[in-house]
Amino acid sequence: MDTPLLIEHLGRLRSGEVIASPTYDFAKFQRRKETAPVGPRAAIIVEGILIFEHKGLRELMDIKIFVDTDADLRFIRRLERDIRERGRTMEMVVGQYLATVRPMHTEFVEPSKRFADVIIPEGGYNEVGIDLVTQKIKSLVPRM
Repeated sequence: MDTPLLIEHLGRLRSGEVIASPTYDFAKFQRRKETAPVGPRAAIIVEGILIFEHKGLRELMDIKIFVDTDADLRFIRRLERDIRERGRTMEMVVGQYLATVRPMHTEFVEPSKRFADVIIPEGGYNEVGIDLVTQKIKSLVPRM
């Protein structure tokens, strides 16, 4: 993750500029040369498992939401996605999960939820929590 570039891009988007967003090749584990143009919008949603780790990035966010999901569901979703979309085998996914994903989640992701303004439990299937967040976002986004 290129956090300094993400911070720069968010600042530019908030200032009304278009950015050239990097693209990533998940099968090859590397950034592609191609970029994708992204223009400013009334609301910018930044999602990712490490977005609360960097103070400078957090400071650009009007609302910080952590969607909490049980470890078994996170693993099953990763397994299905990586096999279906990223051309990985079950052995590759399990190996990466045990060697990197699980330890990094414990060390970085789980503790970072303390920076969230709202924690939505049940993996995003919490209608009351989602309704509350939706109303907050609507209050932050100017009417078009």
